[in-house]
Amino acid sequence: MTILKSMEMVGIASLLTAGLSLSAAAQSAHTALKDNSGTDVGVVELTQTPGGVLIKLSLKGVPAGEHAFHIHNVGKCDAPSFESAGAHFNPADKHHGILSGEGHAGDMPNLHIPSDGTLEVEVVNTAVTLDKGKPNSVFHPGGTSAVIHAGKDDYKSDPAGNAGDRVACGVISEAAPDDGRGRAGALVLQEQTGRATEEGAARSYISGGRSPISRGRC
Repeated sequence: MTILKSMEMVGIASLLTAGLSLSAAAQSAHTALKDNSGTDVGVVELTQTPGGVLIKLSLKGVPAGEHAFHIHNVGKCDAPSFESAGAHFNPADKHHGILSGEGHAGDMPNLHIPSDGTLEVEVVNTAVTLDKGKPNSVFHPGGTSAVIHAGKDDYKSDPAGNAGDRVACGVISEAAPDDGRGRAGALVLQEQTGRATEEGAARSYISGGRSPISRGRC
């Protein structure tokens, strides 16, 4: 009986540890981009990978042409100017632009928007992380925003590459933006269901209910 009780406690600890690991491993972030008039113009999804943060953009209704795309230092997007997003995300205090050195952590390649205003593209940013508590985390105090500019980044002029006005902005957060089809609600429900399942299983162990461990006579 003592052995079975020990095994049961190990099972409980393993289950709870697995739940915590799953939460820590869910390293993703999202933002819905809006233009100066408040119209939705796209979605940005960020995923932590061993090689950096994978950033996926799905844009619609953005003016055609070459546009700078940066992560900015404040999680606030007050239209119409979006100046509330602050300067580029630059925790290492570097000079702007990849042609002048390492550049800001928030510096990224220009976007080339076709005539129909739609674009799907992926880019990896190795200078930022989604790991909270690190100095280059997009979840630093005050938050961060994804910003698209009216013009292109020249990759060298400090502080912003002569990229012009800000034409789209979205606050980066852990919660998925609602795309009009209940996406955010579905994700929240899925997360809540997962947590409920883990908690229920843990209670089952603790209350002596059914478990994967055989409870034969001792």
